[in-house]
Formats: sequence, structure tokens, C-alpha cells
Amino acid sequence: MVYKIFFALVLLSISVSCSFNADKDQNCDEDAVEPYELPDVLTLKNGEKIDRVSVWENKRRPQILNLYKKEIYGFIPKGIDKPLISKVLEQSDSALDNTAIRKQISLIYKAKGKELEIIVLLYLPKNTKNPPVFIGYNFYGNQTIIDDKHVILTNSWILNNPALGINDNRASEESMGTRNERWPIKKIISEGFGLATVYYGDIDPERCDFSDGIHPFFYKKKQNKPKGDQWGSISAWAWGYSRILDYLKKDEMTRKSKFILFGHSRIGKTSLWAGALDRRFDIVISNNSGCAGAALFRRKFGETIAKIHYNFPQWFCQNFNKYRNKEERLPVDQHMLIALIAPRPVYIASAELDCFSDPKGEYLSAYHATPVYELYGKTGLNDSIQPPLNKPIHNTIGYHLRSGRHGVTTYDWEQFIKFVKKHLE
Repeated sequence: MVYKIFFALVLLSISVSCSFNADKDQNCDEDAVEPYELPDVLTLKNGEKIDRVSVWENKRRPQILNLYKKEIYGFIPKGIDKPLISKVLEQSDSALDNTAIRKQISLIYKAKGKELEIIVLLYLPKNTKNPPVFIGYNFYGNQTIIDDKHVILTNSWILNNPALGINDNRASEESMGTRNERWPIKKIISEGFGLATVYYGDIDPERCDFSDGIHPFFYKKKQNKPKGDQWGSISAWAWGYSRILDYLKKDEMTRKSKFILFGHSRIGKTSLWAGALDRRFDIVISNNSGCAGAALFRRKFGETIAKIHYNFPQWFCQNFNKYRNKEERLPVDQHMLIALIAPRPVYIASAELDCFSDPKGEYLSAYHATPVYELYGKTGLNDSIQPPLNKPIHNTIGYHLRSGRHGVTTYDWEQFIKFVKKHLE
């Protein structure tokens, strides 16, 4: 009985409103991984080998970026990067026992008679000018990340989670602070960092369709979903990250700050893609991002393209469907996504018992991205062997494998903060 309850909670934590197929025959056996060959990140389509940053920047990087847009995440419509209307909804200079400034900002996007509101919850350390700021989405509303009665409840549609006090797809006072273990805000503030968070459903709710959120703003007549190579939810969330950054770069408290993009699970996939698209993010962190995140597709370990596309087709462009059970036909693999972030620092975090996310595949992606970082004179991962448990690497490409399961822990945040501090010195 205890096992059944635990299994149900696991499914609830990782599923969305789509049906979830917990495939029992997924591969978690390393011996069952078949031989594979990765596309060479430093070879042009014509076979030319790259040994200069200029060739990478002007030829190979654009090639790879375009392939990701066309085949996996989808093109973002042109003209969508208009400035958003911003308004400060609430501000306090004595938050968190008088150690922080709290600011809540409404960003409104208007088009075709429609209106989309994104609520940014921002905490900054007091008496620190332009502190570095972590930017990350939360899964159940800003009110869940901290027990602070002043935080505004989201009005957006939310996946029901009675354990968090969320019913009828709406936020409630009961949900306040229910996910604070994932967001050690007092620790972040005490270390001299700020935090900007947004409920990811403000940009695109997880309703397994494209009926709301940002997508309908750009439909043409009689269109009700993106075309084959147009953006899915991951690209929409990436677009949202850039709009949040637009605001923070104009706010007098943060306009000269450094910005650290952070994401967990499906948002860990998003952080890598957003970091590749928008080079204004100074550092990128991806936690337990797995398939279509940091893990190599071609290993077919844990979650595969067939599984992720069956459960979450709306995350991707329609073209991605043709690679179900045909990973070897992809013109890219995820070491190339990490390489697109070079030369900026990037950190990949894995969990020992997170088979679904393929920790070894996450590490190998970072390892195989290293040659691009070396072009810039940066240090990546020099050993193809995964490091021991809880022994982090903090090179320009950073990595750790921690004890435990899929999630965000105190240990993770300790490493993120140490990594960022080292690379902002």
C-alpha cells in the first residue's frame, strides 16, 4: 500500500494534464546501451574541420542553432520581441526580516486584442547595488516558493495538486510556501544574490494544447496550433525568460547585474535552450533536465524521444515527431546544445537515482561539448568518466552527481552558488 501511494505521488509530481505513460520497459541498464556515434560538433556540413572561434561563430554555430529550431524546439515567430508594458504592483524595502527588497512586477504583452500578464517576483539583498540575479521559473505559482503573505497569488491556470492546496486549477492561500524547500531564498539573499521567479504557466500553461498562453497571439486566420517547424512550449518558455531579462536590464536596481539562468526538469531543458538563444544570460544552470535537455538522445537511456513525445508533444515542434525511435537520424545531439552556450559558464546537475533523466548521458553531453569551450581557451570536462558521487566539478563547464532522486535540494543550491561565485570573480 505504501509503495502504491509513493508511486502515485511520483507520477503526480512529473506528469501534467496530459496522460502519462509510465513505460515499464524503459532502459535503466547501462549494459543495454547500444553503440552510437555522435555528430561532430566541430565539423561543418561540408566536412570542413573547425579550429578557429571565428569559423564556429560565423558558420557552425548558426548551422546548429537553426537545426534545433527546425527539428526540435521550433522557430519563434518574428516580431514577438516587442517591449512589454511593465508596472510595479508591490514593493517592500524590509522583506525577509529586513534583509531584502521585495518587488512584484506585472509585464503585459498585448497583440490582436489579447493580453498576457506575467508576474515577476523579485527579491534583492538590501544595500547591494546591482547584485547578480538568479532567474528561474516555478511550477505552481509565485506564492508557493516562500511563506510570505505579501506574495500575489497567480491568476493563471495551474495543474491541480491537492497536496499543495491547489484545486480547480487555481492558486490558493493554502498553497503559500508549499515548495519553499526548492527555493532557499534567505540563503540566496545572504550570499549576496537576488532571485527573480515567474510561474511558467503565465507564459504557457501545461494544458497539452495551444489554446492559451502566448501561442494564440501569433496565429493566422483559422490557425489553432503552431505549424510543423514553429515553436512548442519549451521555445515559448524560453521566449518568456528573455522578456523577464528585458525588464531586469532596465530596472534601476538590476540593470547592471549579472544574470544566472536556472531551470529544473522540463525547465532545465528550457534553460539550456534559452541560454543558447539569448546570449545576454551570463551563466546557465540546468538541473535534472534529461531527455531533450542535457542527456544524449542517442543513448536511449531512461526517457527517450518516443516516450517524451508521447507524453508531452506540445513541448516541441511537430517536426520532432519523425525522430521517435530514430534518434540516430537526428542531425544534432545534446552536447551540441550545451556547446551553443560557449564560452559562457554552464552547469549541469544530475541525481544518482534519477534514471529517467539519464545522469551519465547528462555528463557525457557536457564532456562532448568541451572541444568548443577549448576553442575559447576555457576548461570543460577533461575525463569521459563521470565523477564520483557528491564530488562537483566547477570548471567553465561544471557538473555534479548528487545523492538522491529527481528534485532540487540544498546541496544543489550550494553548488550553484559556489559555481557562480567562482565564475563572477
